[in-house]
Amino acid sequence: MASVGTRVEYEEVRRVPEAILELRNVSYSYEMRRGGELKVLEGLNLSISYAEFVGIIGPSGCGKSTLMRIMAGLLKPKSGEVIFRGRPLKGPTPRISLMFQVPALFPWYTVLENVMLALIHEKGLTKRDKEEKAKAFLDMVGLSGFETAYPAELSGGMRQRVALARALVSQPDLLLMDEPFSNLDPLTAISLRREIETLWLNQSLPPSSIVMVSHDVEELVEMAERIIVLTDRPARIAGVVEVKLERPRQRRSSEFYDYVDKIYTLLS
Repeated sequence: MASVGTRVEYEEVRRVPEAILELRNVSYSYEMRRGGELKVLEGLNLSISYAEFVGIIGPSGCGKSTLMRIMAGLLKPKSGEVIFRGRPLKGPTPRISLMFQVPALFPWYTVLENVMLALIHEKGLTKRDKEEKAKAFLDMVGLSGFETAYPAELSGGMRQRVALARALVSQPDLLLMDEPFSNLDPLTAISLRREIETLWLNQSLPPSSIVMVSHDVEELVEMAERIIVLTDRPARIAGVVEVKLERPRQRRSSEFYDYVDKIYTLLS
């Protein structure tokens, strides 16, 4: 795989202005049991370009996870529309993968079987083909040799790697990540961040584009090219920060903390 330091080499190849996903005036609200509605998102307009890494941050409870589910086709907006690859998004598609905060693994399935679940709709592949493809992606995330293990036998970081392999095995164009590192210890989070960044930097591997929600400002500045800051509920876009730092990014540099300060200013 490509090293993180190759980002500059890929810059001109990967940057494509065409939008892979667009949200057009999207609003969403939840119906309350006692009547009325709880507005979560209001009039959101944003686009994700091909080969782009976008971060999303906002106050707790502002609707970030709801936004990710709308982008994945799991929720239908109350108003507005979602456009994926030039067409309205009507529901979930294998071309968009969503990686949750807590790995949603089936405890009665092995690691290999959990990853193969993402290929259940691939009618053109034999069982052997699916096994080989799943093994290849497990190897990609450093889990070769753990195919027959069960989730309960793995550490938290290893379970999250299984979730990553499952999210990538269908070779999606867009990977959505909802706080994927928040339940990991710091060293494991650093390792997994580097692996995801390396996968994205390598233009021959999926995904093309990544959208990541996080509460960690420094994490987003380290990984994302563009950071969307949301207001409190009902969420609107408070501002957008473009991060123009070479990779690998140095957290201790003054330039790095200039971006951190900009985001905190928008959040406040």
